[in-house]
Amino acid sequence: MNIPFLGNRRKKRGLSRGVSVFSTGDPDPGNVAQLLSECELLRSQAEQAGVELDDSAESLEALDQIVPRWRDDEEIVPWLGNDAGLYLGTVIVRTVRGAIWVVRPNGHPVVRLASGREMDVVDAGHTWADTGAPELTQIYAEVAEF
Repeated sequence: MNIPFLGNRRKKRGLSRGVSVFSTGDPDPGNVAQLLSECELLRSQAEQAGVELDDSAESLEALDQIVPRWRDDEEIVPWLGNDAGLYLGTVIVRTVRGAIWVVRPNGHPVVRLASGREMDVVDAGHTWADTGAPELTQIYAEVAEF
């Protein structure tokens, strides 16, 4: 849909970015991890490009190599950024010793490393979806060093 004033407003203000997880009581960490690992849009885009997302560090490298056709669609970029960040977090939680998902009081999921450092992977995913830099593999390599 091409509505000039709406397009200009989006360029000025940007679309909202982020993911929130809310639950009654304390959420079960296993259920949170499963929910955050779905990343349906990213998995669909990867499948169309012939990339299998198996929650491994190697799959991040394959994602970095996909031609970013989604950047032509300003409606899809924020959603794909969410999914890319959640997928990055899923790979980190599943492959880096001591890494866990933590849901902040505002509902925003982050990855907490064994060192106590928290990583806003959703923000990293948005940056990757928007610009391609830093690459997901680069972020993963920095996190895996800790």
